This record gives sequence, structure tokens and C-alpha cells, in this order.
Amino acid sequence: MRKLIASAFVSLDGVMQAPGGPQEDPTGGFSFGGWMFDYADETMDISASGFDAKDRDVVLGRKTYEIFEAYWPYQPADDPIAKSLNAARKYVASKTLKSLSWKNSVLLGEEVVPAIAALKAQPGRDLQIIGSGNLIQSLEAASLIDEYNVWTFPVILGGGKRLFEARAKPGALRLVSTKVSTTGVVMSAYVPAGEIRRGSFAHAEPSEKELDRRSKMAREDR
Repeated sequence: MRKLIASAFVSLDGVMQAPGGPQEDPTGGFSFGGWMFDYADETMDISASGFDAKDRDVVLGRKTYEIFEAYWPYQPADDPIAKSLNAARKYVASKTLKSLSWKNSVLLGEEVVPAIAALKAQPGRDLQIIGSGNLIQSLEAASLIDEYNVWTFPVILGGGKRLFEARAKPGALRLVSTKVSTTGVVMSAYVPAGEIRRGSFAHAEPSEKELDRRSKMAREDR
């Protein structure tokens, strides 16, 4: 079965909106577009975390598709990221788009969850979600995501679209790799690890039998 991998740039408070530029996604009055720019360094391997979709098929929400479609086809042919994204098969989730102009793009239609489940069951390359916060929310709720690549930047944005909103499905994750850039970006990969296991650090109240035992010991020590 093909894996479904989600990769996202997030702030310390979990915001993933418009990391790449001021005009990328200003919806909701978001004014910090381009917030990741100052933290780029040579240790960041975007290919390893799937941000260029190398050797993977891409899954995109409508908004991310429109941002990418307006930029990557017009970059130099020798740009390695553009080359990879332009060549990749792209599956697009949208309830409003009727056609797609970007090469190798396919509409999934309105029922995205069963469509992705069907794609996972087919042979082929792993599926890579890039950005696409609303799509991640839907697929996380359906337990379809097999791995999360999350790059956490040392910045607090205060508001904006978050990787996990209030409707996220509760669950445990297991850290499988992590690395820190010279600029303080924590690049981590997680896989689902089942239900949240709960416990308590509070001391349990002693039983009546235990109280009697302690009382007896106290009398004997006198």
C-alpha cells in the first residue's frame, strides 16, 4: 500500500499559513506572509522531507494548488524543485475547480476521503501532501496520513491557519527522526502511534488496609 505523507512548515504556535511570501495567502487579514524566509540555511534538505515531491505523487488542496500553479511552471527549467513538481503527478482536491491547467494534474472531485483511500490502495509512488491545511485536517480525521514531516520555525505568529485545528482527531505520535538547522528550525518526522495513553502522577489515596498497616507500624515503633 502506498504511504500518504504530509509535510508542512509551521511556527512555534502551529501556524502554517503563507510561509513563502506576503501575497501567498493573506486571507483572514494574515499579515506575516513570508515568515520562514529569514531562517533558510544549507542544512535544510527539502527533498528528504518531501517538500519538492521528488519520486512521489503530489496531493494538494485547492488553495495550495493555485499558489503552486501560478509559480512553479514559470521557473527556469533547470530549477530542481520546479523540475520535480512540474513532472510529478498531482492530485487536486477541490469542490469548485472544474479543470486544471498545470501539467500532470488530476481533479479528485468532492469526495476526497474515499478518493485518497482508493489511491493509497493502488500500486505506485507514495503520496505527498504539501501545505494544504484544510486537506490535512480532513485526511487526519479519517486516519489516512501515515507520516508527518513538520518543520517548526522559532517564530510566534499569534493567529492564522494552523496545521491542527480544534477539530483534529486526538491520537499519539511517535518521533522517528529530528534535526535542527543552524537557524533553529526543528525538522522532525512523526508516525501515528495509536490512541493516547493516559496516566496520573498524583499519589493514589491509600486503601483502608494500607492505613491499618501504617497505624500498626507506628504503634510498634513507639
